[in-house]
Amino acid sequence: MRAVVQRVSGAAVEVDGEEVARIGPGLLVLLGVRTGDTPGQADRLAGKLERLRVFEDAGGKLNLSVRDVGGEVLVVSQFTLYGDASKGNRPSFIDAAPPDQAQPLYERVRGALGAEGGVFGARMRVSLVNDGPVTLVVEA
Repeated sequence: MRAVVQRVSGAAVEVDGEEVARIGPGLLVLLGVRTGDTPGQADRLAGKLERLRVFEDAGGKLNLSVRDVGGEVLVVSQFTLYGDASKGNRPSFIDAAPPDQAQPLYERVRGALGAEGGVFGARMRVSLVNDGPVTLVVEA
C-alpha cells in the first residue's frame, strides 16, 4: 500500500458536482492499493498514519500527530499511485489491485482512522489547502 499524505488546513471531495466529504485541519491521504496487499498491511498503514508526527508542537517542531491536535482525516482512493511510466509516456497500472481487492483494504484503512472518504472508483474532484506545505509518501 502506498499513501501520499498531505497536512491540510482543509480538503473536500466532489463527485458529479456534489460535495461528498469535507474536513478542516488534518490529513488528506491519497491511498493506492497494490495487488497482493493484505489486511495486515492496511492495519499497519492506518496505525502509521494515525501516529505520523507532522504537526508542530509549542516549540515549532514536527512532533504531534493528527490525533494529538484533534485533526480530521480524509482518505481518497487513488490507483494511479501505482502507475509506472518507466517504459514510455503512457503509464501502466498493472501493479494496482483490481477494485474487488482494493476496495475492502481502502475501507479498512478509512475505518481504522475514522476518516471521511471519497467515493471508491468514482471520478472525483479533490480540493485542498496544503499546510506547510507538508507532503510525505508512506508505504506499508
